[in-house]
Amino acid sequence: MSFDVARIHVKGGDGGNGAVSFRREKYVPFGGPDGGDGGRGGSVYLVVNPQRNTLNYFQRRPSFKAAPGKPGRGKDQTGADGHDVTVEVPPGTVVRDAGTGAVYGDLVKPGQRLLVARGGRPGKGNARFATPTNQAPRMATNGEPGEERTLLLELKLIADVGLFGKPNAGKSTFLAATTAARPKIADYPFTTLQPNLGVVDLGADDGFVLADIPGLIEGASRGAGLGHEFLRHVERTRVLIHLVDGASPDPLGDYRAIHAELSAVGHALDAKPQIVCLNKIDLPEAQDKWPAFESSLKAEGVEAHAISAATQRGTREVLYLALQMLRELPLPEAEPTPAEIPVPRPAGPGFRIRRLPDASWRVEGAPVELAAVRSRFDSEEALMRFHRTLEKMGVIDALREAGVKEGDTVWIGTDYELEWRE
Repeated sequence: MSFDVARIHVKGGDGGNGAVSFRREKYVPFGGPDGGDGGRGGSVYLVVNPQRNTLNYFQRRPSFKAAPGKPGRGKDQTGADGHDVTVEVPPGTVVRDAGTGAVYGDLVKPGQRLLVARGGRPGKGNARFATPTNQAPRMATNGEPGEERTLLLELKLIADVGLFGKPNAGKSTFLAATTAARPKIADYPFTTLQPNLGVVDLGADDGFVLADIPGLIEGASRGAGLGHEFLRHVERTRVLIHLVDGASPDPLGDYRAIHAELSAVGHALDAKPQIVCLNKIDLPEAQDKWPAFESSLKAEGVEAHAISAATQRGTREVLYLALQMLRELPLPEAEPTPAEIPVPRPAGPGFRIRRLPDASWRVEGAPVELAAVRSRFDSEEALMRFHRTLEKMGVIDALREAGVKEGDTVWIGTDYELEWRE
């Protein structure tokens, strides 16, 4: 079975912690601070590999984590950066947020990259905090956690021409007869459960990519059969070949039912150029139905073609007609995709204060919680620096306005418990 939707979890590496260190050299009685910064955490990238054509790989490996940065060391040694992780995806992969469904990128070009999880910024060593008035700082900062998110990958087939029609119309046979693709062929509904691609070679560097799309049935626009699996793969194609089963009891009814379903699906699929073919014309029952089928469609302004995918009768002419249509159509413009997922910026103050049932207080907000994560709390200097950070953010004044009192417990996020002292 082929998977064209995958859910993956990605996490950038945490930044390395800064170091607290002082020079210890012979004949230097008062060595200064020499704690180095940590290394930056590795990032996670999605990159298009044209050799991949499914998302099956992500069923076995749904999680990707980049390496963390190394901590800084004495003698002003900066920690090594964490290694990036590159995740290969097939062309036509749409990247969405698994929670909101927001589209982050549409990856179609070979080599195209999208940064999906940034590595954390490194912590600062104590050498960074030396000033003329504080020549021996005993504080450093922790590295920033790497970004973490869950993504939904959706594969939309990239093909020039798409074959569609009812199950058993002969699409897989047509693809096998006209390309080097070898799809599964059998005489029962929904032989094709996933799209198959083949390259049509018409000589003299002429050709195009042909896709056998899973069968469309009545009610597909409402979720029947393979439902919107059809839509996902047909909306990128530029020309459609509608195969009608000539051995069906009512080929004309089949054509009209599927054409109506195409209109109901939406996305302007019924406006795409179409080539209508009555397949299996090598069979006597198809030959008997061909005159009425052709004349009925001609009266509606639609040209029909009689073909046999099994004997390749008429298939070459249909391929050349599709090639001519492709040449006359303008090339599609790709949607611009950013090189990285934008960083969300909080609106307003970026935090909120809540009174908890036990009479303690909780301050929530990404900027405040990140400041707590990066602080060490292992020295008076570090505590005072964190206090000044909260003052700049407006948290201290907001707590006072909310009614905080001496001795109250104040939580920063869910992990950091402090006691309020004026």
